[in-house]
Amino acid sequence: MSSPTFDVHEELASAPLSGFHLRLALLLAALIVFDGYDTVNPSYAVHYLIPAWKLSPSQGGLLVSSGLFGFLFGAAGHGILADRYGRRRVLLYALCLAAIATVLTPVIGVSLVTFCSIRFITGIGLGVLMPLATTYINEFAPRRFANLMPVWGVALGWAFGATLASIAGIYLTPHFGWQFLYFLGALAFPLLAITYTSLPESIRYLALQQRTTEVRALLSKLHPGRGAHYQSSEMRVFSARAAKGSYAALLSPLYRRTSITIWIASSLSLFGVYALTGWIPSVMIQRGENFATGFSFGAIMQIASFLGALLGAYLIDRMGAAKQWMACLWFCGAVSMALLAAFNQHIFNLIAVGLAGFGIPGAQFLLNNFTARSYETSIRASGVGAELATGRLGAILGPYIAGLLQQRYHSSRAMFVAVAGTSLLASIAVLTLRTQAHGITPSDPNLLPTTLLDRIDETA
Repeated sequence: MSSPTFDVHEELASAPLSGFHLRLALLLAALIVFDGYDTVNPSYAVHYLIPAWKLSPSQGGLLVSSGLFGFLFGAAGHGILADRYGRRRVLLYALCLAAIATVLTPVIGVSLVTFCSIRFITGIGLGVLMPLATTYINEFAPRRFANLMPVWGVALGWAFGATLASIAGIYLTPHFGWQFLYFLGALAFPLLAITYTSLPESIRYLALQQRTTEVRALLSKLHPGRGAHYQSSEMRVFSARAAKGSYAALLSPLYRRTSITIWIASSLSLFGVYALTGWIPSVMIQRGENFATGFSFGAIMQIASFLGALLGAYLIDRMGAAKQWMACLWFCGAVSMALLAAFNQHIFNLIAVGLAGFGIPGAQFLLNNFTARSYETSIRASGVGAELATGRLGAILGPYIAGLLQQRYHSSRAMFVAVAGTSLLASIAVLTLRTQAHGITPSDPNLLPTTLLDRIDETA
């Protein structure tokens, strides 16, 4: 007679939403608050640094983009490390690096070269936080909340952090200088201590590593009534079809089309996200808004991005059709940008910028989550990292090209047209993805009932 077994993937997918999930989402959201705050604050520092250092608009764009170069390396490199050595350890090291570099920014960054250098180092750490938090929360999220839980844990955190940067930029920098934006980054150190003591390792990662005792302990927190069953049963997991942390696997026949399409869509989308994030406050002031109102446009865009992601996640969880909803959001952003290029009136500007945030970064959050669900556990962190790393190419070019367009045409209209075009192309690209019901790609074994999939027994 065979001994009883429990299936790790099905136990996670069928778990009821519990206090454990909420605490995990809250902790990851706090990490992403720091990410969102630190990513956006150069948009407010550049308003002071361009005249102080006598920079051209294109140099101002480079100042905003400098951290994104680090993001590219952090996002690209973390996946292999996280898939091989664990999510928790890599995340803690990245948070520590980003916190130290942030506090050192106003000390070291006293010229364009030194500022960009320290922001590059900061970006390496920050580039790990978003993709790894996305990976984390997807590996714990129950099937019924596969999109909503990541939005609350990642999109809300990023939008809140970016909004805090806007508030600090509006109300604190006029009194304390741009340097104060970065000294506030010291708040990341208590967060680092809390993360060290509270963040568990991913159960899916632990299962692949056959760390059975830890898997049973964590599952008992998700299903308190099944603790005795876990202790007396053998552990069953899916076999890994790809080598751990293998970027080559992302381009294997099983994943190639999905990977390339996601990379193209991410690059186009993040071009628009960071062009707007980097320039909206300054551009709105140039269009006739006062200082406080101009800077508030950044906050409006970030709040709207969370609302767009929240609505999209709800619709995908209830109705499926993930690629169609993402395409709709990007199309909404493209239309709002085209209208913003054609008209300049206060109320219209507010509505158009809000719709742009609702559509473009809102869809990007959904794409991040979609990516995490498109790869099996052994290469999931690599998959999300590759998506955000290739996307950073667009993110780097966004603020820089936006600055060049303003410099060339002496107007913001060309920038808005460019963002409208990239958003429309992202919408078209994502529609070419092949998906099954509810927006799950054929390569995703973790959100479907286990009876539908081939599996092997792993004796623990």
